Amino acid sequence: MTGTASRDSSAPRVSMVMPVHNGARWLEEAIASVLDQSFADFELILIDDASRDESPAIMAAAAARDARVHHVRLDANVGLPAALNHGFAQARGEYHSWTSDDNLLRPAMLERLVATLDADPDAGVVHADFTLINDAGEVTGLSRVGETDRLLHGNNVGACFLYRREVTEALGGYDTTLFGVEDYDFWLRAAQRFRFVALHEDLYLYRKHDGSLSYQRTDEIYALTAQIVERAMPDTLPGPRRSEILLGLALKSQMRWRLDLVRRAFVAYPKHVVAHLPQLARWALVVARNRLTA
Repeated sequence: MTGTASRDSSAPRVSMVMPVHNGARWLEEAIASVLDQSFADFELILIDDASRDESPAIMAAAAARDARVHHVRLDANVGLPAALNHGFAQARGEYHSWTSDDNLLRPAMLERLVATLDADPDAGVVHADFTLINDAGEVTGLSRVGETDRLLHGNNVGACFLYRREVTEALGGYDTTLFGVEDYDFWLRAAQRFRFVALHEDLYLYRKHDGSLSYQRTDEIYALTAQIVERAMPDTLPGPRRSEILLGLALKSQMRWRLDLVRRAFVAYPKHVVAHLPQLARWALVVARNRLTA
């Protein structure tokens, strides 16, 4: 008997988790974008991470209106990765996904992602293109997801995804010590064990704004990114590619001159670093100016 057949037949096919911490500004719109999906066989697990604004009332109202919505209140603020783990610990679906209180699902998102995994039983994760929007909901760009053979160069999985329950179980959820890069770390670990499918359809709207966690903790996130990428690099990775990745990580930090990364990039493949000396010089000037104005 397969794992799917042995589960409770009343369980939804998809479990969508939405962690919320003081996210009232766009929360109603975010919840509505999930409930308005063309694919209706899902549960929405709202994890209230000790919010102090109007978020609890908004979540409670949504749960009262729609039986697919489950509202869970955490007494203490545990942070995004731990809140996600709380949500997926209660998930009953064979497919998992999560979204944020400031982002929006396009109506066909779940329908298309479920259909993709259903058609490809050997795939563990499907991820799709998404639109970038600002505070006002205005379109600012389109993000096209990439293949996982370039995942060490940056998080090209993106914000729109669906994966099998087996992925959650195999990885043990999200690393609570990696707040800000928990998703990138999850994908790096998943790519070592599961196959990804990139779907080039625009199925999600990702809001970039000054209040987002990634905007507030930029330099810390760069440091954590370097940590998880170096950890994920296989020992067999060729020197030129290792050097390219390490130098790319160094150049992403405008607040700190990551000489340790540059040194390791040079050791891995000196020619690559030498070829980028003009770029390194320009970046050093930017970092120096940032230090003077900090």
